Amino acid sequence: MIGLLDENLKPVADMAAGFAAKELAPRREESDKFPFGPYYDDVLNKAHELGFFGVTLPEELGGINMGLSALCVILNQLGSADASLAAVILANSYAQELMLAAGAGDALGSITGKAGKLTDFLIASPLFANPAEENLTLTATATKKGYVLRGTYDFLVLGAMAGHALVPAAMEGKPGYSLFLLHLDDSAVTLSNTVFTIGLHTCPAVDITLKDTKAVLIGEAGQGARYFDTVAPRISIAAAAIAAGIMRGSLSEALNYSATRVQGGKVIARWSELQTILAGMSIQTQCAELLVSRICGLAEEASSGWEEYTEAASLSILDMACPLTTDGIQVLGGYGYMKDYGQEKRFRDAHQIKTVLGGAPMKKLRLIRGTLKKNGVLAS
Repeated sequence: MIGLLDENLKPVADMAAGFAAKELAPRREESDKFPFGPYYDDVLNKAHELGFFGVTLPEELGGINMGLSALCVILNQLGSADASLAAVILANSYAQELMLAAGAGDALGSITGKAGKLTDFLIASPLFANPAEENLTLTATATKKGYVLRGTYDFLVLGAMAGHALVPAAMEGKPGYSLFLLHLDDSAVTLSNTVFTIGLHTCPAVDITLKDTKAVLIGEAGQGARYFDTVAPRISIAAAAIAAGIMRGSLSEALNYSATRVQGGKVIARWSELQTILAGMSIQTQCAELLVSRICGLAEEASSGWEEYTEAASLSILDMACPLTTDGIQVLGGYGYMKDYGQEKRFRDAHQIKTVLGGAPMKKLRLIRGTLKKNGVLAS
């Protein structure tokens, strides 16, 4: 596991692993019924008390300032038991990182430094999209007292549980898009029911409609894409850490099952055909964990060209997770498709986490286009 690759992070890994085993694994099947069943608010509150929602934030902003590697270790451990909570933490971290990249530390601190409860601390964000690739229908208009937003935005992650939201909107006369912070309890905000998704059910999203909703401009007008590009490599690493956790969970489930399931007079783990599948899963999982550990180090060292390496490695890990969870289902045979074992949930979660910051094909195109521009093949 990732935490074992850095002795300094072992206490963090142990804490997250203990939390995952005690709070997440026993309730995985039940919590996955949301939004058609109850939400596990108590689990989120316990995670908040442990500091999981402010891992990378400076202490003066209400965080614990432990860095990207610590965040990835936590997400990895949680992801091995139930990736949904890891995705909630990631969505909130994404909003925090965007605000810091935009130089809005004071605005962020006014939220996180004074939050009395988790809902006050959380900030909803468009985690599964790149606003530059969307046809934005949210528009911002300047007034004497600030800005008002009109229009709709689909799939705002954490929108049903957060106190604030960071949303992209177009401004007349400004190219690109801008970022705005708004209160979700404003009477001018209408939220849809929770959107039912393929996976990560307890990382809920809603569609929102705004009618002259007051908002605060975050950073410079028209610079949303620049802030996104600054934050994207780090968030991609964190998403890869969750994917590696899903892979570890799928491998562990497959190993445990194959060591006890008897067929043909012996446990199936002794069949060479199954050993080949398990070997492939083990190799890919360990490679993914090693990659996450290494790219975390590159990001924190700010090594030359670290962004390209981390984006490429993250995409590779996210790609690996999907077929690996398919193998995890096959090892269990018919039981792999049942909710009791968690393999089918990992399959769904792996496909959804792959879409963090936009669809995989578009992320690959952005990566190669950046390389082509640097080599003079495409115009900047």
